[in-house]
Parts: sequence; structure tokens; C-alpha cells
Amino acid sequence: MVKRVAFAVPGDLATPTGGYAYDRRMIAELQALGWQVDVINLGDGFPRPDAATKAAARDVLLGVEAAVPVIVDGLALGVLPEAANDLRERNPLIALVHHPLALETGLSPEEAQALQKSEVDALAAARSVIVTSPSTAQLLLDGYDVPGELITVVLPGTDRGEAAKGSSDGIVRLLSVGAVVPRKGFDVLIAALATIADLPWRLTIAGDRTRDAAATAQLDDDIMSNRLAGKVDLLGALPSERLMALYSAADVFVLASRFEGYGMAYAEALAHGVPVIGTTAGAIPDTVPPNAGVLVEPNDVKALARALRMLIENPDERRWLASGAREAGEQLPGWAAQARLVAGAIEASI
Repeated sequence: MVKRVAFAVPGDLATPTGGYAYDRRMIAELQALGWQVDVINLGDGFPRPDAATKAAARDVLLGVEAAVPVIVDGLALGVLPEAANDLRERNPLIALVHHPLALETGLSPEEAQALQKSEVDALAAARSVIVTSPSTAQLLLDGYDVPGELITVVLPGTDRGEAAKGSSDGIVRLLSVGAVVPRKGFDVLIAALATIADLPWRLTIAGDRTRDAAATAQLDDDIMSNRLAGKVDLLGALPSERLMALYSAADVFVLASRFEGYGMAYAEALAHGVPVIGTTAGAIPDTVPPNAGVLVEPNDVKALARALRMLIENPDERRWLASGAREAGEQLPGWAAQARLVAGAIEASI
């Protein structure tokens, strides 16, 4: 008997973010396990789709053959409570929550409240809920009325990487990987770096610059106004092989996220033995242990600058944290094992 599942995603599955990377890899790994995976595009504009997109998404979900389990990415599911309730009558519904929609940076209190209510209603229709970190599981238990027995934690897998060689010319290579959106905190990072511009560092930012025009414009303006153009390289979204090369050449990974449901870029840094500077937001402390990096409170420019100064000026500290990063990276799960957990959640929902 063919094992079959529908996997519904908002927009283009090739979108260069961690959430879409998770979806792509899970689809491929489920197929490798013998599942027939029917990939469904729910349309663009999520999590703020227009009425026509929401109606079309409902229609395509209800077009899935009856009784076939349906995984719906939370970026879309959270704003489709009516469709979720219709779907539950004919298909096992599995929610995949990367992080709650209401915790995106930049929302007004009214928007956050509306998104939380919508997501609570949508999740109530799910027979199973997959989350990508224990931290996110706790958020759903505490604020989204999801029973614990329905939640399966499936961390992203991480491919083993080549150990980073770092720089050899006295210039400390800083690497930051993430889409240029307010949640990633690039404004905080540039403000911190501006206070230590006299130190020997160079920053490379690799991430999609098309997601948020205002955030991209602010990043460019911040770099220019702080006279850091000669010390910061902006590369945009890159293919995986280019990213792996950047990790291998890095001395320090730094990302000042205001929230992460997991933080795949942090895990990639650990897999390459690169010491991390990050924040205590969301699931980041679940991923980065104390012997692998330095975590500061989100939005704390001074604390971030102190952490950067410490690692830029102290190669021994970098080497010690790099050792801890390699150790932590070796403990990260692979994708095949994580896909088996997803397969188990699907089977339990049938």
C-alpha cells in the first residue's frame, strides 16, 4: 500500500528562508522513506492573504482526496481557520508550526492579538501539531490551547559541515545569515558594530533582500550612515554550496534575532564549528549551548557590542568556543531521523 500525504505550503517552495528549507527537506526525506508527497501551493501573500487567495487556498485544500492526511505549513494555516475546520471533516489535518505568527516583529498589538486568535482557532482543527523546537511547543501549550499529546517536536536536521578554517590575515570574518526582515535584528547588529568600527573585522550578510523593502532600505541606510560600507558585504540569498563555503571561512557567526522558532542558521554554524553570537530570544538557547557561543538579550546594542569586542579581540576565546561549537554540532540530528518523526506523526493522525 502506497503511503500518501499532501503537503501544503504558502507560495513558492523554493523561497530562501529557514521555514521553506525545512519544508523542502522534509518533503524530500519523506519521499526517500517511500511516501508519495503531493505538494500543494496555497498561493502568495501569507500571512496577510487577500480574500481571493484565502478562498482559493480553501478550495485547493478541500480538493485533496478524502482521508489523505494533509500537512499545512503554519505560515498559511494560522490565517485559514475556516478552511481548517472544513478540512478536518474529511482529512486528517497536521499543522506544521515553525513559530507563532503573532510573534513576528513589527506587528501592532491589535494585529498580534488577531493573529493569535486566528491561529488558536486553526490549530483547534488539527489532529496533530508538529513544531520545530521545545520552546515553540511550550508556547503552544501556554498560549494556544494545544493539548500536549497532540504535539510532536521535530527539530530541523543538520548536515555535517566541513570544520571552519577561519581567517589568517588578522581580519576577523563575521558571518550573518538570514532574510532581511525586522525579526532578524540587522539594525541592532549594525548599531553594535558601529561602536567597534576601529577593530579588525569584516561582516558578510547572506540572506534574501526581497522579503521586506523597508527593512532592506533601513539596513542599507544604517550601513552608509555609520560609514561601514567598506567593512560590510551584502550578498543576498545564496545557494547552499555558497553558504557552506561562507561558514567554512568564518571566524564568528552573529545574528541578533528578536525571535526564532528554532534558528537553522545557528545550527549550521555549529555544524561547521563556528562560535556563535546571538540572542536569548525564542528557541536560540535550545540550539546554542553556553560553551559554543555568547547569547545576549534581544535589542541590547551595548551587550551585543561587548560580545563582539570580546571575540574579535580574543582568539583564544574564539578557539575555545569553536571547540564547543564542534561538539554541539556533532549532537545535532540528521534529516533522515527527523523525517521518521514526521512520518510517525502522520501515521498517528490517520
